[in-house]
Amino acid sequence: MIRNPFHGILRVKDKIEVRNPASGERVAELDVATAEDVVAAVTRARKAQLLWKEKDFKERAGLFYRFRDLLLDHQEKIADIVTAETGKPRAEVYGAELFYLCDAIGFWAKSSQRFLKPEKIRPHLLKTKKVFSTYNPIGVVGIISPWNFPLVLTLGDAIPALMAGNAVIIKPSELTPLSALFGAELAVQAGLPENLLQVVVGGSTTAEMLIDHADMISFTGSVETGQKVMARAAQRLIPVSLELGGKDPMIVLKDADLKRAANACVCGALMNSGQVCTSIERVYVEEPAYDDFVKRVVDKVKSLRQGSSQDEVELGSMSSLEQLERVECQVEKAVNGGARILAGGRRKPNSKGFYYEPTVMVDVNHDMEIMREETFGPVIPIMKVTDREEALRLANDCRYGLDSSIFTRDSKAGWKMAERIEAGSVCINDCMVNFIIPEVPMGGIKQSGIGRRHGAEGIRKYCRQKTVVIDRLGLESEFTWFPMSKRKTEFLRKGLGLLFRSGWRDRLRTLKREHHASEIVAIGRKFSKD
Repeated sequence: MIRNPFHGILRVKDKIEVRNPASGERVAELDVATAEDVVAAVTRARKAQLLWKEKDFKERAGLFYRFRDLLLDHQEKIADIVTAETGKPRAEVYGAELFYLCDAIGFWAKSSQRFLKPEKIRPHLLKTKKVFSTYNPIGVVGIISPWNFPLVLTLGDAIPALMAGNAVIIKPSELTPLSALFGAELAVQAGLPENLLQVVVGGSTTAEMLIDHADMISFTGSVETGQKVMARAAQRLIPVSLELGGKDPMIVLKDADLKRAANACVCGALMNSGQVCTSIERVYVEEPAYDDFVKRVVDKVKSLRQGSSQDEVELGSMSSLEQLERVECQVEKAVNGGARILAGGRRKPNSKGFYYEPTVMVDVNHDMEIMREETFGPVIPIMKVTDREEALRLANDCRYGLDSSIFTRDSKAGWKMAERIEAGSVCINDCMVNFIIPEVPMGGIKQSGIGRRHGAEGIRKYCRQKTVVIDRLGLESEFTWFPMSKRKTEFLRKGLGLLFRSGWRDRLRTLKREHHASEIVAIGRKFSKD
């Protein structure tokens, strides 16, 4: 028996069951990692990381290309695993999970060295110094991931951390651990050093143990859990990256292409049954376009197919009973508050799994929970607004700030609104696509988190930044070094005016631009006599 100071006694080798949310069938039973297991995993990871960090970027990239080939060779088995533990359609495994992972491998394999090479800094004043900013791996990175994308948010986050020279330990959701476990097996087959990429299975206690021993934590999940992760990491002062909840708005202006806007709304709100951090979760439509837009969305939603991952469907099941009940609760509260349901609004009849019909709601308002708190389900609440200013005000009236979208034919108006909207990302006449553009950083503001995926920030966060300053001249002593004297002090006093008084500074800048070194010296001599 092992005592956990936060939760009392942790039984050795508890079990978790993985069940298919679309059918209720048991898929697997796994041992829960104990505190001792987590400590041992971190110890093994540290040894593996010492060897891995010595490999150059080309060697690392070569191993990841082999890993990508194995992912493609085993894509049918991967699809079987992902659909079994998530209930999502098979097409989403190929088009979202595997597509993202394969693209990420290529991107980080090609870009990591460019993002992490020593950066030469040119001092604006101390020209006798060479200055560089360097990036070194942190060590062991812990990734705590949710259940909605068990490949993207586990292996997808691990790739840049590994390419930066770290070891990685993944704690996947206890609902969907099988994808990460299989991926880690393929990584070893591809030639990645043993124990460099490990998976520990368990719930909150396992996550806490990982926070207590890793050198950095990357977390994706709810605001409430993210706050706990950050508080626990703060006890050790280790860095964290948090992507938390979202209540992403969509604004449709009266001049928008309504056919495109409606298609984007349905896909952006209902992909993965709405269980996406960047899902469209609330829609604001200018009054002249409202009726036409709503009709288009309702017609589109009613044409969607929902069912088993083995069928040709657009929507699968939700991932857990808890999440399904959360959606039901929000919809019921909204209806009781006066909202109307135009499509869906209930569990799918005669279904064994956690299916909730794709739902369109109107007559909603900002007092309703469904317009203010994350739903994470297949629900589209649409609200009529008088103009773009009201739409913008309501879009910003939220504690979240992850993603957003604006639809208009007026590109200037769209850009101006994008600048004012309070979100980490904005799509104009598009939705969600920013997540799959790895060149640009992606992350939230407000309570949607801190830190960024993708771009230079997406790999540098897994590094310790170091500044290296090199002297150019090699003099025996610097002017400001000891000993001090009255003459030195007087020179420093007058030098402040020479360097920073606006008139002298502007004159020196002009002379510097024109390369009049002799005049600069003359000014200095004149100043010293004054």
